[in-house]
Amino acid sequence: MRTIVATMIGYALFYFVRKNFSLAMPGLETDLGISKTSLGIFLTLNGLIYGLSRFLNGMLADRMNARWYMAIGLALCAAANFAFGFGEDVSYWITGEHSGSRFTNTMILFMGVMWVVNGLLQGTGFPPCARLLTHWIPPTELATKMSVWNTSHSVGAGLVVILCGYIMGTMGEGPDHAGAWRWCFWIPSGIAFAGAVGLALFLRDTPTSVGLPELAGTETRREKSATESAEHKAFLMKHVFRNPLIWILGFANFFVYIVRFSVLDWGPSLLSQSKGVSMSHAGWLVAMFEIAGILGMLFSGWATDRWFGGRAPRMCVFCMAGAALFVFAFWQLPSATPVWLLSATLCAAGFCIYGPQALIGIAAANQATKRAAATAIGLTGLFGYASTLVSGVGLGYVAQHFGWNWAYAGILGMAVTGMLIFLAMWGARADGYEPDAE
Repeated sequence: MRTIVATMIGYALFYFVRKNFSLAMPGLETDLGISKTSLGIFLTLNGLIYGLSRFLNGMLADRMNARWYMAIGLALCAAANFAFGFGEDVSYWITGEHSGSRFTNTMILFMGVMWVVNGLLQGTGFPPCARLLTHWIPPTELATKMSVWNTSHSVGAGLVVILCGYIMGTMGEGPDHAGAWRWCFWIPSGIAFAGAVGLALFLRDTPTSVGLPELAGTETRREKSATESAEHKAFLMKHVFRNPLIWILGFANFFVYIVRFSVLDWGPSLLSQSKGVSMSHAGWLVAMFEIAGILGMLFSGWATDRWFGGRAPRMCVFCMAGAALFVFAFWQLPSATPVWLLSATLCAAGFCIYGPQALIGIAAANQATKRAAATAIGLTGLFGYASTLVSGVGLGYVAQHFGWNWAYAGILGMAVTGMLIFLAMWGARADGYEPDAE
């Protein structure tokens, strides 16, 4: 329980120093004159680099002390955010040019580099959590408990939105609260740094590191005999890189994230332009989509263990079918539809799509075993964040040139494709542990 709670809080704090950027963007645009295009480049580069970083850090985290790996990573993310807040001052110190109300090339280069560095460091968050959870939770309970843990995504994102919204509305100078954007980086970074200290104090790496036995039924050759580097690489090749189930999960994750990010990133525009919903109501509808997703994650994890014997892909088939159904229903609702009905339909889609978002990591960890869990989750995560190429610029291009109906059709097609990919894993075992390991 200590491991679950500590990693939940720790991973939520990684969102404090990642999702704070979205709330600071209006201030960056107003105070510094940074264009929407430049801000969009910040977001795109950060997302793509974060996906690559999760994959690379997954391979490292499998072989390192997860306690220190996660704590140091969070502290460095906090440092990058703190430095980002001084971007305007750094430009002045280096060049002697003060931006005033416009940006300088030095300033935007420094801030861009800091945000890219933050994207690289953000990859130290999830992989060590995967390693810790697979060492402390039996495979037969992993879907339920890791689904509870997975709510840390939404908790962290929700809390930092509230915090930074308050900061942007009350801090800074003058009636427009000029300079408030800086505090969107400084305050969350201070909270994250305190959290990093807490992780170092409360986390422990593996049961054997504190004199406890490893979980029954999860023994691998590494615990049965001495392992050399070459043998570890062979293990990774067999259980991750040459494991067709891991690749299937990765491709499925690509389509799951397209549906998820399409609503999160384009939700306000989609709702206001295709359904006539006001921007204030649109924001609340997207927030409800996220809250419904928390319930969906919890239910999907419980149902996977209760009804499918830990076979997460089977549950994902039904989740993706439900997501496709409710996306289609939402698409067909006329613009005059009451807001409560739009909300209910969108929440139902969120309830369904967040199940696979949580279960793919669980399935990858179980298939690769605890010895390669972080690497497998990193690989599937790489596919997930590569989806921004479709859900971002791809969906935007379709909506702009062909209209929102074609965008809806695209999202629906992605949901159905994801369901068919999960269906290919229907007969797979629940995990990759040796049948006689226990």
